[in-house]
Amino acid sequence: MKILGLLRHAKSDWDDTTQRDFDRGLNDRGRRGAKLIGDHVRDHGIKWDMLIASPAVRVKATLEEGLPDMPVIYDDRLYLASSDTITEVVEAHASGDDEPNAVLISGHNPGLQEVLLDLVSPSKENDLFREASAKFPTAAFAVLECDVESWRELKKFSSSLVHFARPRDLDPELGPTD
Repeated sequence: MKILGLLRHAKSDWDDTTQRDFDRGLNDRGRRGAKLIGDHVRDHGIKWDMLIASPAVRVKATLEEGLPDMPVIYDDRLYLASSDTITEVVEAHASGDDEPNAVLISGHNPGLQEVLLDLVSPSKENDLFREASAKFPTAAFAVLECDVESWRELKKFSSSLVHFARPRDLDPELGPTD
């Protein structure tokens, strides 16, 4: 069994509307959410063997704020990646003779949510899955147990969702503002 973590970037800053999407950083709420979810990721009990992330500024800022001591592999293909691209990136970086057991991906929606929808078996849908599939908000963190021996075997319906957390679950002040 392999463990796949999905971490969406924290709330981005939209103050400068002339800035390219790739170059947007985090707003104050995003920085607080990144720190909080980063603490949660570290304290959750999984030793992440590999972290692969989009090189977008908001993803880098999320990781710098939340997981500053974790080594990161930045892969351009993860910027706004589809589910298929995300699983291809996992296979490209994690497959081989000495495969990591636990891989954390940090990137963007809708791709991260699509990974969840593609990998979780309908027979293993649960309340966590229903929440995460309804909305995978900024700084959301999901953990999937993948019923595979190698990352090359990662395919549709090969997983179950065993954990889902959002900053608002950890601090209600970081919940929706509407």
